[in-house]
Amino acid sequence: MIQELWSGYGKIMRIGLEHGSVESVVIKHVQLPIHRNHPRGWNTDIGHQRKLKSYEIETTWYKTYSKNSAARLPNCLAIETQDNEVLMVLEDLDQSGYPLRKRSVGWEEIASCLKWLAQFHASYLGQVPDGLWEVGTYWHLATRPQELAVLDDERLKAAAPLIDEKLNSCTYKTFVHGDAKLANFCFAQDGQIAGVDFQYVGGGCGMKDVAYFIGSCLNESECERLEAQILDTYFDYFQGELKEKNKALEAEWRSLYRVAWADFHRFLKGWSPSHWKINSYSERVTAEVIDNL
Repeated sequence: MIQELWSGYGKIMRIGLEHGSVESVVIKHVQLPIHRNHPRGWNTDIGHQRKLKSYEIETTWYKTYSKNSAARLPNCLAIETQDNEVLMVLEDLDQSGYPLRKRSVGWEEIASCLKWLAQFHASYLGQVPDGLWEVGTYWHLATRPQELAVLDDERLKAAAPLIDEKLNSCTYKTFVHGDAKLANFCFAQDGQIAGVDFQYVGGGCGMKDVAYFIGSCLNESECERLEAQILDTYFDYFQGELKEKNKALEAEWRSLYRVAWADFHRFLKGWSPSHWKINSYSERVTAEVIDNL
């Protein structure tokens, strides 16, 4: 057993093989729970349907799109669907040289993750997310009406649709990972990385992934101090992945970094008002974004 899936929707296991071409595989086994049990009490049909759709989308991702990624991710070896169960057989990234998981990182590891995101976003630039989330990420506004309803920051609540629209109407779109937190990256000894967990992959601005990733691994003073360096590093890698530089895209996406930050902040304040990620940097960024709408 590697881990239970969120809210009791199945499990991820490592399985040893006999006489196989590899020693082991990772199985993601989705089983719909008889009794739904959300860690923060959000046991609703909206949440249930969102999770169901997320697993359907992950199977579509592996069947149709994953092989086109320049960023390293697990090869999908087989998918079986039966009744209310899904079985995904994936490459064991530990066996393939990515055995390390990190709870804290320095700048080198952050830069490696930004490189991964840049490669991923460049791989799907301009593509239509057919069969994926039309708008990627697990927190986007259309899928989170309850969290918005209980948000007690009235100014942010009123601005939420405008923030959402600003992100969704950007000229340059790609596929976003949708849950690009530090825990979803596997590290090799030499610093190379691979990404996992594609339930919320879909269309959108790449800054959603970047802002969310940075918020998952840096404290508020570091988020502020390193902001320019983070964006410069990401775009250096991103432009290097393209056949020719796209300055218009970079200008647009840079202007949306803080908008993406405010968008996730909106979700977090409704979902878990006491969460450690809610800090003065996020509040200041969000206030500035609202002022500029």
